[in-house]
Amino acid sequence: MKVLVTPRPLPLPLYSKSPPFSHPHLSSSIFQSSKHPHKLSKSMAACIDTSRATEPSQLSQRPDRSQHDENRYKYVNFCRPTFPDHVSSMPFNKNQTKTIPTRKLVDFPFEEEEAVVVEEEDVDAVWLALKEEARLDVEQEPILSNYYYSSILSQNSLESALANHLSIKLSNSSLLSSTLFDIFMGVLVEDQGIIRAVKEDLRAVKERDPACISYVHCFLNYKGFHACQAHRVAHNLWSEGRKVLALLIQNRVSEVFAVDIHPGAKIGSGILLDHATGVVVGETAVIGNNVSILHNVTLGGTGKVSGDRHPKIGDGVLIGAGTCILGNIMIGDGAKIGAGSVVLKEVPPRTTAVGNPARLVGGRENPIKLDKIPSFTMDHTSHITEWSDYVI
Repeated sequence: MKVLVTPRPLPLPLYSKSPPFSHPHLSSSIFQSSKHPHKLSKSMAACIDTSRATEPSQLSQRPDRSQHDENRYKYVNFCRPTFPDHVSSMPFNKNQTKTIPTRKLVDFPFEEEEAVVVEEEDVDAVWLALKEEARLDVEQEPILSNYYYSSILSQNSLESALANHLSIKLSNSSLLSSTLFDIFMGVLVEDQGIIRAVKEDLRAVKERDPACISYVHCFLNYKGFHACQAHRVAHNLWSEGRKVLALLIQNRVSEVFAVDIHPGAKIGSGILLDHATGVVVGETAVIGNNVSILHNVTLGGTGKVSGDRHPKIGDGVLIGAGTCILGNIMIGDGAKIGAGSVVLKEVPPRTTAVGNPARLVGGRENPIKLDKIPSFTMDHTSHITEWSDYVI
């Protein structure tokens, strides 16, 4: 049996000439023929006309690129949409004024008798100093102008700048930065005590950490500072009974900054979390004012004991790197805990505890008293000369 095979007729072309992406010299007039009465929009026609290159582009000079790729490149290059309503990305300088349209995200009605009076001049001084440092940084590194502008220079207050920066740091694909901004901004405006603590934390970092060159450097780059401020917001939410939201912020801080502070923990002002990586603070822990804590420090419990089970840290305490303080014990005001110590018993005020398990320098009966606040001096080694059995 013989089967006669006939060639299948080729389909008629969609256009009388080649499509626009494969012919570099195509005129838009072919789209206006009787067969194709639909006219191109003005912008599309302009794109096609503009795509005629009088000189070969860099792409066309590459031997590994086909003519088809060349024409597609021209189309994409010349038909990109423009956004005239967007804010200009021109570098910011102090002689230039710039305004952007803003929307009011949250409205906070306050009654005058319930409003908290803030040290406005003091807070404003820190905020103005931070903005001035940002301007100087932009003059030195103009490439960072957009980053500094959106983070600090375009913000109208320390609250909005902090809420914006933390929301961007802690957001992810399912937890939007706009949602976090509303949360942070709401707490910061309502609880002005947090802003006073933020100011004291900025000063603490700048004064005690020799690596910190400015307020703006701490504000933008120090994850210990970021983790501490995010915790302040989470603690406020925890205290208001919004525990699910507080725990979510704790989780994001732990994932992003590697700092795990339970939202139930109470933290004072003037806090320095130096390096901060690996810091863990339990639910019932209390940290006083002007405390300096280095990395890999744990303020934890001793097991499955419930209730009040975590350490209480007094004012002016210095806790060295790698220290574990376990149980519901008191570390007295102005005490120093040497690096790598494991503290299981109370430490009297103005004394130094070192070792695993930790013991007092000078002995329990007559411990050597410190004459300076260790969290301010950041002196981690002066106790070695007093430690009689220290051997290399």
